[in-house]
Amino acid sequence: MGIRVSVAGASGYAGGELLRLIAGHPDLELGPVAAAANADVPVTEIHPHLPMLAGRVFEPLEPAQLAAADLVFLALPHEQSASVAAELPTALPVVDLSASFRLADPQAWARFYSGSHAGRWAYGLPELPGAREQLRGARRVAAPGCYATAAIVALAPLLASGLVEPADLVVVAASGTSGAGRSPSARLLATEVMGSMSAYQVGGVHRHTPEIEQALGEVAGVAPVVSFTPTLAPMPRGILATCTARLAGSQVPTSALRQALERAYSGEPFVHLLAEGCWPATSATAGSNAVHLQAAADGHAGRAVVVAALDNLGKGAAGQAVQAANLMLGLPEAAGLTAAGAAP
Repeated sequence: MGIRVSVAGASGYAGGELLRLIAGHPDLELGPVAAAANADVPVTEIHPHLPMLAGRVFEPLEPAQLAAADLVFLALPHEQSASVAAELPTALPVVDLSASFRLADPQAWARFYSGSHAGRWAYGLPELPGAREQLRGARRVAAPGCYATAAIVALAPLLASGLVEPADLVVVAASGTSGAGRSPSARLLATEVMGSMSAYQVGGVHRHTPEIEQALGEVAGVAPVVSFTPTLAPMPRGILATCTARLAGSQVPTSALRQALERAYSGEPFVHLLAEGCWPATSATAGSNAVHLQAAADGHAGRAVVVAALDNLGKGAAGQAVQAANLMLGLPEAAGLTAAGAAP
């Protein structure tokens, strides 16, 4: 018998990825699977790629039922997540995939989200300095956002090393359509997306902006300024983030940027600095919990350039949540996860 885990919001894309990872995890056993809008619907009707769950149906979203497990994953909209979390026993480990518990500043929350600020939980990005110590044995963990994960992993080591200026950070990132969730939307129709790219929530209004600034500020020791522009790409999953920053000196070479990334992520199971001259591609990380990185110093513009690729449903959501849960439960951190992508 494994450690029993339950999943709320299991009919969504991130919820389905959680089910897939839990089904293949050596130490976890799938308990209650809840989806309010799809209660009593067979799991395989929504997730036909999970034949091992044939015979299972989605249950109503009842906190008491979710609590009949050793750990709960919440893959719900932030409007629901905080209220469900409040009804779970305080001793029960919970990993929340929404934004409900990521931000420390109530004013930042109020600018970007509706509803009351619910407080901040431990931030579930193990690769940040000191994060693993916080996650081991934690009872409440907030999994980072997908865009935020890419930007933070790319820029944190450069800020920590003093190689770039925190007041001038620019992130332009493309996401696959699964990042927008499963709810029907005209802008996500195949006829709108195929053969096209588009920007959205431009001008500092995307909700991941304060999350990125918070994490990078804690690394840098000063409040950074991030200009973040998200774009929608004609692919189902993946994120490619191009992150640039003003170099702290005119003589900072590419080798210094790469050395900072190597020092930060040497030995990390899921963050990989590619060979010099090899640039990340989303296809190489699909289905994995990996982040691929590459860096270059643009001497002409005086900027550092770091490109990060990841799977928005993997390291950007469900994979990262499982990685955090492994640490919370005292399991091997990489259990049930892979750094190998599915290609082509």
